[in-house]
Amino acid sequence: MRLFLVHSFLLLCLSVVQADVTVYGPYKQQTLGIAGTATAASASYTGSAAYNPTTLTPPPVPNPPPPSQFNIQLQNGGVPGLSIPQKGSFLGFSVEFSVVTQILGRNSSFLQVPFLNLMANIRERAGSINIRVGGNTQDSATLVSSIADGADLEKDYSGSTNPTATPPTIFTSDIMKMMLGISNLVNVRWYMGLPFYNTSNFRLEIAEAGESILGDNLIGLQVGNEPDLYSRHGHRPANYGPSDYVTEFGQLVTAMQNDANVPNQGLLIGPNLAGVWSPEDIWNTGFVQQYNQELSALAVERYPSDNCYATFGIGTPRTGQEMFPSYLTHQSGIDIVSSYLNSTNYAQSVGKPFLMFETNTASCGGFPGLSDSFGAALWGLDYSLQMAYSNFSGALMHVSGQDVYYNPFTPPPTNQSTFHQWTIGPIYYSALVMAEVLGSSNASQVVDLQANGNNEFTPGYAIYEHGQPMRVALFNYVSDPTGASDYTASISISGGMVPAQVNVKYLAASSVAQKYNFTWAGQTFGDVFSSDGRPVGQLDVQTVTCDQSNNVCSIHVPAPGFALVFLNGQASSESDSGATMTFPTTAYTKTENTVTIDQAVLATSNGERGMSDMLGGTSKGRVNSAFGLSQALPSIGAIIAGALIVGRLSSLIR
Repeated sequence: MRLFLVHSFLLLCLSVVQADVTVYGPYKQQTLGIAGTATAASASYTGSAAYNPTTLTPPPVPNPPPPSQFNIQLQNGGVPGLSIPQKGSFLGFSVEFSVVTQILGRNSSFLQVPFLNLMANIRERAGSINIRVGGNTQDSATLVSSIADGADLEKDYSGSTNPTATPPTIFTSDIMKMMLGISNLVNVRWYMGLPFYNTSNFRLEIAEAGESILGDNLIGLQVGNEPDLYSRHGHRPANYGPSDYVTEFGQLVTAMQNDANVPNQGLLIGPNLAGVWSPEDIWNTGFVQQYNQELSALAVERYPSDNCYATFGIGTPRTGQEMFPSYLTHQSGIDIVSSYLNSTNYAQSVGKPFLMFETNTASCGGFPGLSDSFGAALWGLDYSLQMAYSNFSGALMHVSGQDVYYNPFTPPPTNQSTFHQWTIGPIYYSALVMAEVLGSSNASQVVDLQANGNNEFTPGYAIYEHGQPMRVALFNYVSDPTGASDYTASISISGGMVPAQVNVKYLAASSVAQKYNFTWAGQTFGDVFSSDGRPVGQLDVQTVTCDQSNNVCSIHVPAPGFALVFLNGQASSESDSGATMTFPTTAYTKTENTVTIDQAVLATSNGERGMSDMLGGTSKGRVNSAFGLSQALPSIGAIIAGALIVGRLSSLIR
């Protein structure tokens, strides 16, 4: 009888346990492998755009293929066609204002360590980094003294009015303090924006706080973000035009002149056009002459295409596969820049820098499989060098949230930050390599070599300093696993000046369609969710012996790939000054009730229906993992008591 009671007790206990724990079989089980690939559109994928697994098909080898052998003749001194001197910080970033607390840090006391590491990598090569905090969300931003829940920034999605659903934001001055902390660590210099939707209230407190807190680290204030789109987006009348913008710019200048708390009146940047108006429409109004003292730079914004139809149902339908070949050619950068050649000349004539203030592969988030491919890394680097050659003074690649494909870097979703790391995209590789191409001398001048008979698939650039060739940048856009489309460039220097040997670094991947795990000089930032901002792997700098008797250095460039040739030791040291200072993680996002789960197990666990009756959690202050046991204890107690009573009665009957 007692054995029967024990068995009954155990069965009852198991029934209690079974009420709260469900063992799942393979019901609709599907492995959520991010690294898996799909060709063309991955219609079944429903996760964040930043991790979309779509992989495109590389274009075929061009017919006829580019020549696989060609010569490059460099001159010493008196080189025609060089660009203006460029800084190593030429290529920076534009961070959408609404995501600054995801990218930069939560607040001034909690900076994102991976972001600091990513910026430190560039700082070591370029000396400094320029970052704009702005975008569509800057034009409706409001600085407040505090936010009720203690946050630094909040978005009001109910107030979104743009076709692109841009939310108004409120933020505190701690955002600027956070930016200052970053500047002190990794020498970032900042551009900010002044809200321009409402010209009856320019919210100059943003300029006041920015100048007061950031000091010399604030290098510009943008006046209006893409004002030539204001009427389309419902922020101005349909007849709003260039002269109206110039008038409103003047109203802002007057307001600033009447504000004693904005001591530096010469930080303004305009006109920041998207391309509906031409820059000449603004220049012809006398804008620069009228506001010469207030303007620190002239700027435009440009994306070569858009994916707005897929994202918002507006514009022309396009696919990444359809658009891919147009990005895998030197002509892409030339075509984008050609609209601004007159303006870069004009900017020089009036003594102003000309900036590409926001750009990336395509507006409305880019294209899956294209914007996150190795081809985009080659495109971003070639495009940046073409801007430098065309006398832009800087360019900023845009960074947004989880809902875009083109991010240079993406932090994990907040609820995954304890077990996932950052995802580093191809455009960050472009920026890192660009910093090495130009180096830290701030005296680099760029020339498009029109290499290989000006072949659009094998462009090249030379970088000069003080009339001497220092580095050569060589591209190969062709994707050919057979090796038949690799090429060899034979570099000569006038006067028989080739060195005994040169160093070469390669940006490499197996295909232009490859996603993630690219390598720069043998090092990588890995796959999705895998980087703390530091490159990993063994540094691999190739040494190529030159033929001094024939004045030739022969450089092999794979298909696809990019090679950076350092023509002397000084060129190498200016581009990479040695080990990068990195930052340890000293804070954790969760300290209570955290669990570690095998990610392979987690990837195949769906949790079908089993939590429909009772939800539990591990967060502080929420129903936690012990709650189910606390619910079960009264029942278990009753079972034990009942068993004891029955056992007692049994003994009495005996």
